[in-house]
Amino acid sequence: MMEISLKQGSVRSLKTACIAVAVFAGKRLSPSAQALDKTSHGALSRIIKRGDINGTVGEVLMLPDVAGIEAERVLLVGAGKVEGITGTEYSSMLGKVAKAITDAGLKNAISALGEIEVKEHDLKWKARQLSVAFRSAAYRFDRLKSKPSRKPLLSRLWLHGDDETGAGTMAGIQLGKAIALGLDLTKNLANLPGNYCTPTHLAETAEELAKTYPSLKCTVLNEADMQKLGMGSLLSVARGSRQPPKLITLEYRGAGPTAKPIVLVGKGVTFDSGGISIKPAAAMDEMKFDMTGAACVLGIMKSVAELELPINVVGVAPATENLPDGAASKPGDVVTSMSGQTIEILNTDAEGRLILCDALTYSARFEPDVVIDIATLTGACIVALGSHASGLLSNHDPLAEELLAAGQRIGDRAWRLPLWDEYQKQIESPFADMANVGGREAGTITAACFLARFAKDYRWAHLDIAGTAWTGGKAKGSTGRPVPLLMEFILNRCG
Repeated sequence: MMEISLKQGSVRSLKTACIAVAVFAGKRLSPSAQALDKTSHGALSRIIKRGDINGTVGEVLMLPDVAGIEAERVLLVGAGKVEGITGTEYSSMLGKVAKAITDAGLKNAISALGEIEVKEHDLKWKARQLSVAFRSAAYRFDRLKSKPSRKPLLSRLWLHGDDETGAGTMAGIQLGKAIALGLDLTKNLANLPGNYCTPTHLAETAEELAKTYPSLKCTVLNEADMQKLGMGSLLSVARGSRQPPKLITLEYRGAGPTAKPIVLVGKGVTFDSGGISIKPAAAMDEMKFDMTGAACVLGIMKSVAELELPINVVGVAPATENLPDGAASKPGDVVTSMSGQTIEILNTDAEGRLILCDALTYSARFEPDVVIDIATLTGACIVALGSHASGLLSNHDPLAEELLAAGQRIGDRAWRLPLWDEYQKQIESPFADMANVGGREAGTITAACFLARFAKDYRWAHLDIAGTAWTGGKAKGSTGRPVPLLMEFILNRCG
């Protein structure tokens, strides 16, 4: 992993392949840019006066061989109003800066972008965001290629600062590193195809985490264990697959035995064909990402253990495939969940809620403070919110507001949808306690209404990440969301 550290001294004399400095709206230079401009006898000012960069947030302009400057290149970065920009703007800008430097194939770089004022955020937050942005830009998934890319990766990044800002910068760097480790694990798991990332592979990954971090305790339930517990809903999905299902639990106890934990429940359908209600062939390969909720849970547990946070967190990941087979569930079948509630399966492609409901019932044994499930659950959420925001539904207003605020602060936003009793009527069944689908209307909401019936005993929130978990097309791959949102939520809980 790339090394990130603090660099002190005058920017004019720092040797590096590239130094990034800010240009504010109105073509005003940041203090570091002014120092470089003075050393280069006004070279930066002349370029800015020509209009090559105006200071709009996210603009980047790479300048090679600026006379009088020790750095081989200067990257001018548009930083908006000198009075300050929003956290979302800063995060977006950092993504473009990191991409520009990474795409250039440079071995090292210096950032002087901590000088940019970010509304409601301190230097520690800025250093954390920069650390995550650069490590994310350097991420590659080429482990399955016979000839992996040989393009050089940025191996060293320095954040420019001084004695006054050093402590906050270093703290932010360490936070960013731990979060990036969790993001990398999440992406690596989600990007693996279904013939590699099976339920057993997820379980083995959790067991390896527990070996690496003594603060983690791993428990894996197999099919026989789940049968004893009465998890008929989860097992109904697994019946169509030759891969054995797993219920994976990772426990982290950093706040003592009496503190109630945050429980994270992640959907782990390692491939979703739709079952008997089979999906169309187009883009079905992307259904390997249907286990992103479970991947996020494992990634978050890694970050929490890496940081040794003073909090209790439990990760629960029900894992299975959803495939058609002679033993698979059929539309019209009725199954009994661990809670004792019966479910009429009208559509076998609405399988995520069938495995989550038993995991939610199981989560009550940890006497949770709150339970948050994360799932690529409904195509309806993509129609409603696109790829910009995750859907959020909850039975507890303060928890929902806390999650929304965390997402807003970190730039990994969610949007709350209603969970009104009126929607519950859509999942009524004449043959069972409920149906697993409620028709075309309000599909994201009725899916959450289904889950809510299994989360009545505690404060619960549901994140539908169907639109945010991965990108398609040429840039197809896992985004790692909502790891940043949930890590911000957990860190806020730690104070």
